[in-house]
Amino acid sequence: MDARHGSINVLMLPWIAHGHISPFLELAKKLTKRNFHIFLCSTPINLRPIKEKLPQKYSLSIQLVELHLPSLPELPPLYHTTNGLPPHLMPTLKKAFDMGSQNFSSILKSLSPDLLVYDFLQQWAPSLALSQNIPAVEFLPTGAAMTSFLIHAIKHPGIDFPFPGIFLRDYEVRKFTHFLESSVDGIKDSDRALECYERSSEIVLMKSFREIEGKYIDYLSTSTGKKIVPVGPLVQESVNDNEKREIMEWLNSKKRSSTVFVSFGSECFLSEEEIEEMAHGLQLSMVCFIWVVRFPAGDKVSLEMALRKGFQDKLEDRGMVMEGWAPQTKILEHPSIGGFVSHCGWSSVMESMKFGVPIIAVPMQLDQPINARLVEEVGVGVEVKRDVNGKLEREKVAKVIREVVEEKAGEGVRRKAKELKEKIREKGEEEIDGVVQELVQLCRRKDRIAV
Repeated sequence: MDARHGSINVLMLPWIAHGHISPFLELAKKLTKRNFHIFLCSTPINLRPIKEKLPQKYSLSIQLVELHLPSLPELPPLYHTTNGLPPHLMPTLKKAFDMGSQNFSSILKSLSPDLLVYDFLQQWAPSLALSQNIPAVEFLPTGAAMTSFLIHAIKHPGIDFPFPGIFLRDYEVRKFTHFLESSVDGIKDSDRALECYERSSEIVLMKSFREIEGKYIDYLSTSTGKKIVPVGPLVQESVNDNEKREIMEWLNSKKRSSTVFVSFGSECFLSEEEIEEMAHGLQLSMVCFIWVVRFPAGDKVSLEMALRKGFQDKLEDRGMVMEGWAPQTKILEHPSIGGFVSHCGWSSVMESMKFGVPIIAVPMQLDQPINARLVEEVGVGVEVKRDVNGKLEREKVAKVIREVVEEKAGEGVRRKAKELKEKIREKGEEEIDGVVQELVQLCRRKDRIAV
């Protein structure tokens, strides 16, 4: 510990989902350049790919710390992650994560960091830290629109959100209500989220920037009494390796801004009906595409089984369909990509904005409908509207893809996406500088480090 010459030691505990771990890791990388030493804590199954791919230059400044959860009969260590987790096991995973709090307490005592940076749904983490005189700050890898909408719904049920551009449709309200009411061991997820927010020491870090969410950041700060500190988009840098080289070679053969990338993240899975509608929609659009299809872990389904017979044969060279993983940032920054058919997970939204790629929004669950509304409000995408029951329709998929990528009606969206890309590039590390200032002041106020 002494060898780090007075650096600030931070223990990070993200929720065990790729969409949360990735921004925590990117924030860690940026902080290490400013005299911070990071302990990144997660389950072994989540840390394994990080350990394999983390650049050597971070080997001393970012240490990976394993958090072991109990191995429940239906939840072996292979499932100690949301990546590919069968949806019905999510409550069990949350329960196992809670049961790992005792192990986490031991980690806190052993490392005695200057600061804990934690995620949502783990209200026990800041409590454990504060009991050891360690300040704890929440870092939300979600946007301010979603967070303010959620907290407003919890604190003021039945009262309309004050920003009409952010709303839920009837079929989305049912899912949102289910989230608010879902619980583990009698504690609602919504109560956990609110407690995590309230227990944060003075500030809350948020993966966002004022240019797109200024009014939501201000509303959230005013209504909760916490200072919201945006950390910027935190997009993972693409790695120049030979993985999936066939994708890049295929993209190189396409015209500039002519192709859409289709992906729904690592935790959203299209139903059989939705796969069918998406396949027809892509075919009807007559736009080139790369489509990454994923299935829950353990599902005995293949691409051939999921897609209608002969679909891929009819594509010729216009479409590429693959199962599993694809280098998303590398694909999005390729000049031939002209649109992103996305579920609007927040990390995907941030990546699209950084690379200036217009979004064809197809939200699925949780924060995604709110993110899709924000994308339209900012002007960098168009949502594919489902029917009144939430059904995806092929004609609408095709229509929005054509509009965003090719037609005159999409010129404003394409221009706005490019303008936002330039703003993000010009800002550089502006947000991170503000984060560092806040964290240093917090640690000094707590007398955890020498001034």
